[in-house]
Amino acid sequence: MCGINLLLNLPEGLSAQAIVAMMEATSHRGPDASNYTAVAPGTFLAANRLKISGMEDAANQPLFTADQQQVLAWNGALYNFGDLRNRLLRRGVVMRGGSDSEVLLHWLTLFGEEGVRDLQGMFSLVFVDRSKEKVLIARDLTGQKPLYFSQSNGGWLFSSEIRGILASGLVPKRLDRSQFMPYFYLRHTLPSKTFFEQIRQFPAGKVLVLGYNGRERASFWLSIKGGAGMRTNIARFEELLTDSVMTHFHAEVPVGIILSGGADSTLLYQLWYNETGIPLRSYTVAFEGRYEREFSDAVYARQVAASFRGEHREIKVSPKMFLEHWEPYCKGLDQPVGDSAGFLTWMIAKEARRDVKVLVSGAGADELLGGYNRHKAFLNYLNYSPALNKIRWMNRLPLLPAPYRKYLSGIAQDPMETYCHLAALERLPRDLLEYLKGHTSNEGVGLKAALSYDRKLYLIEDVLKVLDNSCMAFGIEGRSPYLDYPILAMFDELSEAAQQALIGKKWVKELLTSKGQEAVAKRSKLGFGLPILGWYKHDGAFRSSVLDTLSRFDTDFGADLPPEMRKLTQSVNREMERRYLQVWNLYLLASWIYRHGS
Repeated sequence: MCGINLLLNLPEGLSAQAIVAMMEATSHRGPDASNYTAVAPGTFLAANRLKISGMEDAANQPLFTADQQQVLAWNGALYNFGDLRNRLLRRGVVMRGGSDSEVLLHWLTLFGEEGVRDLQGMFSLVFVDRSKEKVLIARDLTGQKPLYFSQSNGGWLFSSEIRGILASGLVPKRLDRSQFMPYFYLRHTLPSKTFFEQIRQFPAGKVLVLGYNGRERASFWLSIKGGAGMRTNIARFEELLTDSVMTHFHAEVPVGIILSGGADSTLLYQLWYNETGIPLRSYTVAFEGRYEREFSDAVYARQVAASFRGEHREIKVSPKMFLEHWEPYCKGLDQPVGDSAGFLTWMIAKEARRDVKVLVSGAGADELLGGYNRHKAFLNYLNYSPALNKIRWMNRLPLLPAPYRKYLSGIAQDPMETYCHLAALERLPRDLLEYLKGHTSNEGVGLKAALSYDRKLYLIEDVLKVLDNSCMAFGIEGRSPYLDYPILAMFDELSEAAQQALIGKKWVKELLTSKGQEAVAKRSKLGFGLPILGWYKHDGAFRSSVLDTLSRFDTDFGADLPPEMRKLTQSVNREMERRYLQVWNLYLLASWIYRHGS
């Protein structure tokens, strides 16, 4: 796990100073080693390294081949590096150490951009081939590792974090207010954008080759390989997930797990323990008594950890503690994501950094096995859409509970249009809806298409961004075993009928039950987040912080807010009961803007 920075084809007098500033701005991502190198006139590459495996200093980045003709800086973990290493050895490649970085360097030296298709893992990478004067940039298709860029007049800046690009001093820090609207509905910017006008996100799954002059030489998109003819049953799922657990939990540093007490993380721990008999350090969040019943993760996590005799820590979160940590949390956010799970994950990482350098997460299971309530709602729509279309007018009834009103208001003739509405905080405006439908590939109109949409949008832009930002703030690598490539390939092979039969994470729950974790398997699905509404009602300091922040935000930015967004900033008390998630969304955005001086 690292931070990477690249300056390409920029005035040489500016580059050396700028790359040092970028490297220092991202040093928290890799506190174990930092360095930079001049690749060519006006082109510099820098890296911050977090040592997870291959602990020798010889694996520090930027990493060169013996003849200095190829150089690599990358961020992530290569889970099939053992297989790739063996293939390299059979070709006569001499290895100096045991790191996946060295394997990746030699693999790309031999196979160039086409070699990226064989990588299984999470990564953003920059590989420079001096002999061919080309620069390869790639990001894995699961989008677990971030990468941002700015491009102008043939010059490029790339960084693992936006703060790296801003630290260069070469890109103005101008807030992109056009992203207020998509953020209001999605809790994040458009996938190609950021909250800064001249900085964009490098897409997940893209491979780009540039010349030293900054011109594109080639580009293509990665795809899942190897699923054809694969068995698609619960036994195969257990085999693949067990293999993934053993790979993702392997490190030369201490490993812990974010244990919610829910099905996903419990199954990961269970499979690990079955294979090794080794307990893990586990971490969860607990709230004070009045919220313990509603937010019961801590109770179940405590029981799960006890069953494995593992060292378990609960991070107590109260309104007072929240307000004490709110400013450093917002300052550390590279981009705002209006998901209160972000703060909780950040608090867990802050506590865990004393003990571990890797934190395993259950991220991705819901998007594979239909675990969210909206998945069940969408399946209901697929089965009964004619009848539901006839009664959708009922969303206007004033006494109809908010979840039903949202559901009915999102129903449309087109199934994917319906799902886009269900996945958003509110019914989407037409322009944003058409963009989102175009952003995802046309994979049909059923549940498989809806889950693919979630993996390409919500998982990457919300769940995984939260995990990476929270963990890397404290020099910890976050890992997600459910997103292992063989698992993704198997689910890609599932028929629509088979996928629908797994709604509610059927396989996960059946495996838990078979392994003695029936209590966890029977738990109702609960979101991982703060008791926002309860705190707002019962804690005056928290309520004042929300009201004061949004009042100021309305004054300063009201003219740029979409009408629905401004309606909320001007009527927080009236809207809070029904739309507390939207209120939190705006509270985080406003807090982030003010702490970043945008």
